[in-house]
Amino acid sequence: MTTESTRLGLPSVEILESYHIWDSYFTPAHSYPGRDGTQRLYADIKTALPAIRKGRFEKLCYFAHVGLGTTTDQELEALLKKQPEVITQPLRRWPDMLFGMIQLNPHDVPASMDALNRWVGEGPMLGVYFSGGGPAALTCTHPNFEPLLERIGELNAVVMQHTWFKTGGKQGRGESTPSELAQVAARFPQQKFICAHAGGEWEKSIRAVRDQPNILVETSGFDATAGFIEMAVRELGAERIVFGSHLPSRSLGTELSKVIACEITEAEKRLILGENYRLLLQSILQSKVEKSQR
Repeated sequence: MTTESTRLGLPSVEILESYHIWDSYFTPAHSYPGRDGTQRLYADIKTALPAIRKGRFEKLCYFAHVGLGTTTDQELEALLKKQPEVITQPLRRWPDMLFGMIQLNPHDVPASMDALNRWVGEGPMLGVYFSGGGPAALTCTHPNFEPLLERIGELNAVVMQHTWFKTGGKQGRGESTPSELAQVAARFPQQKFICAHAGGEWEKSIRAVRDQPNILVETSGFDATAGFIEMAVRELGAERIVFGSHLPSRSLGTELSKVIACEITEAEKRLILGENYRLLLQSILQSKVEKSQR
């Protein structure tokens, strides 16, 4: 019998559900709530819902702006400071589907420290995202990262670092490469880092982070090419890869097929699509449960 999943070229519903997919890179409206509150973000999440349901995703992580100058929209920055409840409204609207991390601005260490304590330490967020572009971009080897990473470690939080190797070199001074992330990870061996987009040029990137076991690579954001997941499993091990969809700006078929269509075992697919990310978040989730019970 032909089901919707098989008609769309996806595995059966039963197989998709068995993966228990947790998406580490969900980018509705690039996490901009919009000047009218959450409407822009809500609209983009609703746009992504058909793909989320077709893929049988369980959880998705988005990266909230919290009024730290991470955007160039001054009215939006003012809104976030004046109405901070906007930041967590999507989590309350879709509590069983969404969790969040905050975007930090390493140019402003004191304000980022306050945001860490407020939104990660006392609030619902599970980690931080450092951008590769825009006003908040700063190369991850900069000394400003050190006090922030120390505090992030104390909170058992996860770091998602935007990384890219680009032909011709960096297009912005604040961009970070996987090689630079590897330098930082060596100085903070207890901290878990996610190398966003597997550094773009994934063959070079996988080799750059290979010797730092506290770095995991994330799968989204570049065109699907044969051999990516197979090389990552061979060089890093399946336990060091986490799935990201980049929905809704990338397609479900492109990003999910990077994993489900590659030549690895079903056990390895389950690790990549959900198990690794759940394990990565286990410490901070447990910390929040314990705090709520005090």
